[in-house]
Amino acid sequence: QVQVEESGGGLVQAGGSLRLSCRASENIFSINRMGWYRQAPGELRGLIAAVTLDGDTVYADSVKGRFTISRDNAKNTVYLQMNSLKPEDTAVYYCNAPHPVQAMGVTFGFASWGQGTQVTVSS
Repeated sequence: QVQVEESGGGLVQAGGSLRLSCRASENIFSINRMGWYRQAPGELRGLIAAVTLDGDTVYADSVKGRFTISRDNAKNTVYLQMNSLKPEDTAVYYCNAPHPVQAMGVTFGFASWGQGTQVTVSS
């Protein structure tokens, strides 16, 4: 059973923007927090942004001020608006439900991992 499904990645020039979407199954989306993770080549997958059911957000320092996470509870969908993209943002992006007190950079998620969506930022 697919629990999360990401979309919206692509190739963009540095300074550009992309908006990622993730649709989750009801049992996953009802968990308090939903988050976006990313995994660059040769690196571990880590949490970079999270949003609670009430809309409270938290970000990794590397994306703070450039990325915005949001959710539509009626559509079981979480979004990641990425602005001012840099080549170092190149990675596969995943969504999942992190632990309520999970720190940024940690891999854990309650759902089975989806395929992710590739984001490539050219210089």
